[in-house]
Amino acid sequence: MLLGVHCSISGGLQTAFHEAWFLGIDTFQIFTKNQRQWKEKTINTGEKSMFLNILKNSAIKIMFSHVSYLINLAGDDNALWERSVKALTSEIQRCNELGLKFTVLHPGYTKSLSEQEGIKKTVKALNTVINATKNSNVKILLENTAGQGSSIGYRFEHLKQIMDGVESARIGACLDTCHAFAAGYDIRTKTGFETTMEKLDNIVGLKNIHAIHLNDSKGELGSKLDRHEHIGKGKLGLEPFRQIINRFKHIPKVIETPKEDNMDAVNLKVLRKLIM
Repeated sequence: MLLGVHCSISGGLQTAFHEAWFLGIDTFQIFTKNQRQWKEKTINTGEKSMFLNILKNSAIKIMFSHVSYLINLAGDDNALWERSVKALTSEIQRCNELGLKFTVLHPGYTKSLSEQEGIKKTVKALNTVINATKNSNVKILLENTAGQGSSIGYRFEHLKQIMDGVESARIGACLDTCHAFAAGYDIRTKTGFETTMEKLDNIVGLKNIHAIHLNDSKGELGSKLDRHEHIGKGKLGLEPFRQIINRFKHIPKVIETPKEDNMDAVNLKVLRKLIM
């Protein structure tokens, strides 16, 4: 089924498996470091060995990471751009060490630049990172955004432009349900969902979607509000999740809903009941 959650690494990278075992999942997403700091601790041999050994003996089929929220490849601050390129390069290397298949990235914020200028800077950054990690097979997945602030990536066309500009097969996309809805894609009904998937396929290509974030939305359609809600408790209802769960069984799907009162288990139970 490839259904899971974003697991915590508080207490060490290996703790993600404890959470995964408790929830009975076969895929998960993690941060490989503290995502709110530029500083990173090197993964030592012992930690790497423990992580890979647990993985080998676990039910986990696919793991992937989400990059730090500090990274911005699209903005007008050149010092931040260079720091972001370095951080993303390091993230690819960390994923490679841990056996993670890909890392998920928000394209970034343009600040004072136009969207097209931001897209060009993002393309340049991604080509730089991929050239610096030629010995890796780790893919970079562009996540569609809600369109909050000056972010790019809220239109499928943005993702297409960036992907077309990257000179590598190591680029793909991650679909976030909350973000798509907040950006104006109405996926609440079967018809609306199918229409949106047709657009996504025509523009980005469904074959390029390698991960899905299952999140309900606190905000209304087109609100550009990036606020995740528990499954079936927000503005989306259950239909889009029913469609995704049954149509994209081969793609890893994780929830990023609020971490409170064992709600990951509750949300997973809701999703599992939708399986046909």
